[in-house]
Amino acid sequence: MSNYMKTGFDSEEYMRKQSAHILERIERCKGKLYLEFGGKLFDDYHAARVMPGFDANAKVKLLQKLKDQAEIILCISAQDIEKNKIRADIGITYDQDVLRLIDTLRSMELVVNSVVITQFDGQPTADMFRKKLEMRGEKAYIHHHTKGYPTDVATIVSDEGYGANPHITTTRPLVVVTAPGPGSGKLATCLSQLYHDNKLGIKAGYAKFETFPIWNLPLKHPVNIAYEAATADLDDVNMIDPFHLEAYNITTVNYNRDIEVFPIVRTILLRTSEMEEIYQSPTDMGVNMAGLCITDDDAVREASRQEIIRRYYRARRDYRLGLGEASAVDKIELIMSGLGLACESRAVVVPALEKEREKACPATALMLPDGNIVTGRATALMSAPAGALINAIKQMAGIADNIHLISPLIMEPIIKLKRENLGSRKLELTLEEVLICLSICAATNPMVEHAIQQLSLLRGCEAHATYIVPEADENTLRRLGINLTCESIFPSKELYDE
Repeated sequence: MSNYMKTGFDSEEYMRKQSAHILERIERCKGKLYLEFGGKLFDDYHAARVMPGFDANAKVKLLQKLKDQAEIILCISAQDIEKNKIRADIGITYDQDVLRLIDTLRSMELVVNSVVITQFDGQPTADMFRKKLEMRGEKAYIHHHTKGYPTDVATIVSDEGYGANPHITTTRPLVVVTAPGPGSGKLATCLSQLYHDNKLGIKAGYAKFETFPIWNLPLKHPVNIAYEAATADLDDVNMIDPFHLEAYNITTVNYNRDIEVFPIVRTILLRTSEMEEIYQSPTDMGVNMAGLCITDDDAVREASRQEIIRRYYRARRDYRLGLGEASAVDKIELIMSGLGLACESRAVVVPALEKEREKACPATALMLPDGNIVTGRATALMSAPAGALINAIKQMAGIADNIHLISPLIMEPIIKLKRENLGSRKLELTLEEVLICLSICAATNPMVEHAIQQLSLLRGCEAHATYIVPEADENTLRRLGINLTCESIFPSKELYDE
């Protein structure tokens, strides 16, 4: 994390409190707990950005502490497989992410029970994914839409409803049900399991691990508002939990979908769960200690405001690319207006735009760990993000601006190869190609090696481009941990991006 962003969250304390709270909830169930994991199990960069100091992999590290008691069920919606839905933060499809999750979890000695393909309605690509899993020896289950859901509880809690789903055999007291993203059928999978366990005489209960919104922060706290911005495409709205207020006379925050569905979920839990104390509110269902581990509220508020601006740029870009709706842009604009935020509140925006006006070509601005900002422009040899990155590591390494880290004599043969042998139309080097050139030069030049060592210090830094950055450069910046935003302007009139 960059030096200019103050730490505002104690991740170690969070894992201690969270694991203790989960163990207490298992004890209350007096048997098995199905714990629905909302948000990201790995790489929760949203949480890390809005609460500086939050470990993006805190959830899975917490599971490691409980690995002797836990097993994991992964859910994925057949609709998301069919739509080829992509996790925007890491740039891979949901089905690819399921495979990634399985490999990573097992490398950490965590038990993956199975994969559930939910909301199945004959989608061919979803069935192909099931076969792919089974050919690799993985257990894969199909869940269709639940008959009677959400209003006909008698049908839902019957052999025609949850009973129509296959029962997944589990052996451990903690069953974590997680997914690559929202709307993946995690809740239905948990409730289906409760129905089957109840019929088999197995004591089991349910709880939810959802980081946002944070229940014990004010409704209009920037952390909670940043969650609304992050889910603008889902029409999520933070609300005061009316059930909790009525039951305990305590004001807490939840979001509209959990509040709307709570009466039905509570009724289903009454019929399927062996928990002695049935929840009085959606807040009761949660096991989230994040709000108790914020150490610097001012730092967290500022980080959240910056995330809202990033989300605005992302929504505008997605709309321009045909990947999002104008309504998401409009919603975040209203959020920004309510907080008095403007695009210029993001420090790297103005320097990038000024560089473009000065040089009359695409430009990128990059903020260094000390808060200083460097810029780079597109040239015949390399892209603007590559130019900005080169300038950044030179400044951080104390290398004079007039010294070339990569000789044009090295880049030009690569460009010739791309043109004459690979048939590429775009000949300038991408950021990844520039980094490869740097690594080659570093083998014989200690100065370049010293510059490359600065790359890890850029993790958590901010960048802004004056155009829609091609996927290749965007992915490389993401892997470096640099938070990129961009103007919604196409880099050229060409329709096909190599």
